[in-house]
Amino acid sequence: MNNGIVENVSGKEVSETAGVEESESDSSSGDDLQRADMLKEKVKRKKKSKRAVEDEKSFFEEAPEFDDSLRFEDMNLSRPLLKAISAMSFHQPTPIQKACIPFGLMGRDICACAATGTGKTAAFMMPVIERLVYKPRQVPVTRVLVLVPTRELGVQVHSVTRQLAQFTSAQATLAVGGLDIKTQEAALRAGPDILIATPGRLIDHLHNCPSFDLSSIEILILDEADRMLDEYFEEQMKEIIRLCSIQRQTLLFSATMTDEVQDLAAVSLRNPVKVFVNSNTDVAPFLRQEFVRIRGNREGDREAILAALLTRSFPDHVMVFIQTKKQAHRLHILLGLLGLHVGELHGDLSQAQRLEGLRRFKDEQIDILVATDVAARGLDIEGVKTVINFTMPSTTKHYVHRVGRTARAGRSGRAVSLVGEQERKQLKEVVKLAKRAVKNRTIPPEVIMKFRDKIQQLDKEIDEVLRMEKEERELAASENQLNRVKNKVENAETKPLERTWFQSKKEKMQEKAAKALQEYDMSVMGKKKRKEFIKNLKQKKQQTPEERAQFDILKAHMFAERTAKRNRRQKRIQAMPETRAAPKEQLAKKQKVGTFDKELTNTSKNCVKQFRAVSFQDRKNVGGAGNKKGKQFKSKMRSELALCTPPPLITTNTMFDGGQTRALNTCTMADSRALDGPCSMSGEPAC
Repeated sequence: MNNGIVENVSGKEVSETAGVEESESDSSSGDDLQRADMLKEKVKRKKKSKRAVEDEKSFFEEAPEFDDSLRFEDMNLSRPLLKAISAMSFHQPTPIQKACIPFGLMGRDICACAATGTGKTAAFMMPVIERLVYKPRQVPVTRVLVLVPTRELGVQVHSVTRQLAQFTSAQATLAVGGLDIKTQEAALRAGPDILIATPGRLIDHLHNCPSFDLSSIEILILDEADRMLDEYFEEQMKEIIRLCSIQRQTLLFSATMTDEVQDLAAVSLRNPVKVFVNSNTDVAPFLRQEFVRIRGNREGDREAILAALLTRSFPDHVMVFIQTKKQAHRLHILLGLLGLHVGELHGDLSQAQRLEGLRRFKDEQIDILVATDVAARGLDIEGVKTVINFTMPSTTKHYVHRVGRTARAGRSGRAVSLVGEQERKQLKEVVKLAKRAVKNRTIPPEVIMKFRDKIQQLDKEIDEVLRMEKEERELAASENQLNRVKNKVENAETKPLERTWFQSKKEKMQEKAAKALQEYDMSVMGKKKRKEFIKNLKQKKQQTPEERAQFDILKAHMFAERTAKRNRRQKRIQAMPETRAAPKEQLAKKQKVGTFDKELTNTSKNCVKQFRAVSFQDRKNVGGAGNKKGKQFKSKMRSELALCTPPPLITTNTMFDGGQTRALNTCTMADSRALDGPCSMSGEPAC
């Protein structure tokens, strides 16, 4: 296949016979839908990239090889923690747990990377709880802070923490957006041992809850650390690190951990231990990766291909990842009209709706979950068999996190990606980094045309549902606005305190505008073409499938280009200026200059007059006597120097020393006149 997405090294393709494991069973009736999908294996091209390791070696300390025979009983863990581990059915520690728990118990800073589903949450929570048990608190203060990028991940980490600490006195509290803020404030005032929070809600509590601060934090943990250090959390992370205690232990964990010193210096790591059990781009070992090629003129077939995959091959335990929230909601309606049990998870839903959709999927009440990248990181959903990418993610890192929702904890799973002509580069990277063969799935054309006709017939119903939902949202917004006005009128006398933020409204608007401008300017499409495309897209009431797919691909490319530009420029979040020691050169410049030195280097007109004045009367005539600032000699030495030299015989010589002008007074021996008494400077007779 010369025009294939991934090129074979030998120019050949290995096709597998029908009837073996590769053939898929059909679940729908009809002659056009009976043809099985054909799978072909692609041979990857191995090419190792060169990387500079000098800075990395100087910054990190490589962790020694861990003992494969290490057990939980051999890690010197307390009995309450071992009892909790046994209750959670943890029999043997995973490689990341074997490598990180000993260093965590020693109080060392850790930068760890392991594949998805390998137990990273337990790897950083076990040593934390053990240290809390070993050193119980004297006063109710928060000693451990865990930062997570998404609310759903925060709920999951909080659940795992409570299970590990169920037989100890350690208390954990969750502070994420979308939940009741008053309940969280009451829990924070009690001083829980462990706080799991998202950055935005944590900063809200820090600035509006007077009895809560981060000065007593002993351990700072960043789960999905590469996400926490990117541009979206940059300003918030600066504020949180500024408020944290300097003397702390810092733990960074992620499946795609960056090893750039500039990024990791942002959290002030001190001699960190690098524990990379897997590479930055390694997927789960038992994951089977497939892709479906979409021709350049068939971009509008994505919805039909997705419907064919979900109806014929993967009917249950499936997560479908979409690039935009609007497209995710449309697919939720479309798949529901096709008779599938489907739910949705994206940012336009309330937190209660998001948690409810996630719960229904975990309880197998729905078979398919349509989600954006908000569900791509850290979520541990048991039983996910298949992950489908409606469009290829913008980077390999995002792809690893998406497909990491399946094949977790040693189980097997499958990832299927729909790849168009504009996404060939991303797929080549995936195939190059894959350790197992990547399959090419081909869906019969007549099957795709059959589902495309069905979708065209359902377009009117989808538009009607979207119109009704829009009217309901507008009605709900009007009711909310009316209720807010009513509450303001009723509570006019007792105004509630407004919540403050570390940024002003103007600064937030400027930051949003700058990011939006950068997002559009970094599009792979030309500036004029992009504006014309978006303008025409907004004017259309009904979009074609090709236009919807093109918009999703455009969003992914814009993010990829923006990420590439951010990686090329110098990192702004490197080290906190509040914790950085001042250089010796700056300290030397700040040294105070003595009064004598100031007068010695002063060449102003008034100073020269003071040098030439001898007696008090002469000094008074030129303005030297009095209490005016700058008119008197402040040092006794300079005053005596002026009295020992007569005015007619003074010559002011100017010399340049190190860029500074110095006015020096010299006594001339040409005149025979003498002063009364010896010179007080040298003790010699008068000149």
